[in-house]
Amino acid sequence: MDLQQRINAFSNLGAFLEQFSNDKIEKKDQVLYNDLFFDGFIHQLKIAQEHNDWFTKENILFSLEGWHKLLTKKNIKKWLTPYNIVEKTPKKVAIIMAGNIPLVGFHDFLSVLISGHHVIVKQASKDRHLLPFLAKYLEYVEPQFKGCITFKEEKLTDFDAVIATGSNNTARYFEYYFKGKPSIIRNNRNSVAVLTGKETHDELQALSEDIFRYYGLGCRNVSKLYVPKNYNFNAFFEAMYHWHPIIDTAKYANNYDYNKAVYLMSEFDMLENGFLMIKEDKSFSSPIATVFYEYYDSQDQLKETLKRKKNNIQCIVSKGFDDKEVYFGNTQKPQLYDYADGIDSISFLGKI
Repeated sequence: MDLQQRINAFSNLGAFLEQFSNDKIEKKDQVLYNDLFFDGFIHQLKIAQEHNDWFTKENILFSLEGWHKLLTKKNIKKWLTPYNIVEKTPKKVAIIMAGNIPLVGFHDFLSVLISGHHVIVKQASKDRHLLPFLAKYLEYVEPQFKGCITFKEEKLTDFDAVIATGSNNTARYFEYYFKGKPSIIRNNRNSVAVLTGKETHDELQALSEDIFRYYGLGCRNVSKLYVPKNYNFNAFFEAMYHWHPIIDTAKYANNYDYNKAVYLMSEFDMLENGFLMIKEDKSFSSPIATVFYEYYDSQDQLKETLKRKKNNIQCIVSKGFDDKEVYFGNTQKPQLYDYADGIDSISFLGKI
């Protein structure tokens, strides 16, 4: 199987996923093997929701929409153009996936297979239903993928390299356990937004997507704001308000109530609007339903601070602050070349 065959297979998968969006779910006759897979995938969507309360239908479909837009021949070829992908004997690459948001490990899965390697996937317990079904679809549109994709629940064995994502504690375990193998080990990161007080209502409203999408559980979600001294949060809260139905989700509401009670009993100063709390805090990782904030004196000084703390940061959301900034509202719309932790997985896979 050559690179073009692999690109064709993933672009066919993208066409399959295009049928599933928050606007509508609609079966299209021209999609390959649709009679075999369309109804089955609808069933998998329901099972995924039943097994993880954070995986709402809206959030799952949001993820699928993002992937169908990326998985086109044009996008994949543009992504791979800078690389010299040479056909060689495939290696077995193990992927240990997180389960915080739907299909969070799909980019690693795609990268391994598009590079011509075989993949061994160990999924998180709360996200086990969508990817195996999509892998089966890939095997139908490109039969040479059969034997290249393995899902395992038990201990990983017989692999040549590993890509593992987990908490700071599990990352230390991964680094020790996999020290004899080529590896990419990822730990906790969070995203921040740098505000100046000059943002428009539309920009702040777009920022709300970066904060609330997936209930804030992703590493690309904004969990921390940097604001100038004497910043007025009124415009910020006004722009957040259209997300107020999020409090109707029982699990989110429980977290909101619990964290609010903790803050009140601890006599912490915080501001809240009935579904979001903001608290001054130097930490990056904020609890669910909470966003931390910190004041800065100058942008130059803040740039130096964030540079020193770059290993804690996934994205910087801003306007004209940083060369690699993400514009408001786009943290959960990464491109194929937006690598987690800034580690180029295609280059890594080309060297093993």
